Amino acid sequence: MSILKKLRSWEGFLSLILVSVILVNALNSESFLSIDNQINIFELSIEKIIVALVMVFIILNAEIDLSVASMMGLSACVLGWLVESGTPMILALGLCLIIGALGGAFNGFWITVFKLPSLVVTLAMLIGFRGLARVLVEDRSIRVFPPWFEALGQQPLLGPFPLSMLLFFSLLVLVVIILQYTGLGRYVYVIGINQNVALYSGVNVSKVKMFLFTASGLISALAGIIFAARLGAVRGDMGLSFELDIITMVLLGGVSIFGGSGTIYGVILSIFIVLYLRNGMSLSNITGHVQTGVIGGLLILSVLIPNLQKMIQEFWSQHRRSI
Repeated sequence: MSILKKLRSWEGFLSLILVSVILVNALNSESFLSIDNQINIFELSIEKIIVALVMVFIILNAEIDLSVASMMGLSACVLGWLVESGTPMILALGLCLIIGALGGAFNGFWITVFKLPSLVVTLAMLIGFRGLARVLVEDRSIRVFPPWFEALGQQPLLGPFPLSMLLFFSLLVLVVIILQYTGLGRYVYVIGINQNVALYSGVNVSKVKMFLFTASGLISALAGIIFAARLGAVRGDMGLSFELDIITMVLLGGVSIFGGSGTIYGVILSIFIVLYLRNGMSLSNITGHVQTGVIGGLLILSVLIPNLQKMIQEFWSQHRRSI
């Protein structure tokens, strides 16, 4: 009975989709299941899935951060600009992380102090951060990083795994612990369910939201640094439209856009689904624009299907009561 219950859950549904995607890709390409391809799948999207982990907290809290990809690009461009200007590499890395945290805190300030909708604030910063990145590097491609930095993003560190993958799995463990076993994780859920109830219960809602948006900016900046190391160069359009994949991973994972419900386990499954879908389409020579359209459709379905499921359940419950 417990197995059937799990299969009827959203995570069970995602598991079936994931198995289907793996089977189709494996039949379509002999190289899909190879170790090299599996590592390559993660390497090419590692920045997105790192940011997706912190986006889980934001959306569970009934908020949204549309500026993460722009902060990622800004961080990478600031790093290139600082190094090109003669700033020591270690100092430049530290300054980029600080800028990321400050950018996130700036978002949090308008949301918590002036009570502006996070959708509006972060949409404005999506444009603002991206514009600042273009001002710094213009239309140039900056390639000034030392070999050791590029090696961190391009060469294996432990066995076949690069530093970025090890960092992702470390952050994943940390996220699971925080959401499942700490007071902060409980506060995130409670605020997402009902902010007023959380306030009356003594939860410092503004402090929690400020922390989450600051962390979002910091992790986005870290992802930008990893992106710069992996490519070995920076441009003003880095990370363009990455927020689409990031938000899709979280919503497809069963995290409600209205906050308060969802699990990290569903998000893990959805991460694999999105990565494998993109990889399968790439192996089939499907263009990037079509891939983006497919992910956009998946985003709509990730919001539509749970709502339809809820409507059907409510209809049947009312039908049974009338009988």
